Amino acid sequence: MKTYLFCLFFVGGSLLVSAQKEASKNAVFTKSIEEGQFIYEDFCMNCHLPNGKGVEKTFPPLAKSDYLMTKRELSIKAIKFGQKGEIVVNGITYNNVMAPLGLTDQEIADVMNYITTSWGNKNKKMITKAEVSAIEQ
Repeated sequence: MKTYLFCLFFVGGSLLVSAQKEASKNAVFTKSIEEGQFIYEDFCMNCHLPNGKGVEKTFPPLAKSDYLMTKRELSIKAIKFGQKGEIVVNGITYNNVMAPLGLTDQEIADVMNYITTSWGNKNKKMITKAEVSAIEQ
């Protein structure tokens, strides 16, 4: 009986700790998304528009963007170091210049978390400062 109670306590306690860690991780992700919205409004919205749809053949869409969702590292790199040259987004070729925005690695992570969870984009894996820091030009 003692062994059974111990196992029950251990498993129950492990599940509780796991649930608390998940809730904490979700709170951090939610906070990052909220911060990212402010950054988007300050730095990105003029070109990519409030709805994330961009301007066809000039500024690529972020809304339902295949490029953004399948080229995570290149998307981070574009925000961190700027973007020039051709890219294809949702079947349309874009060839414009985006200057580096001068954001910190945390700000880049936050804005990426915002745009990858907005306008029909679905991202469940949080982009972290460490992930952005590891990306080199």
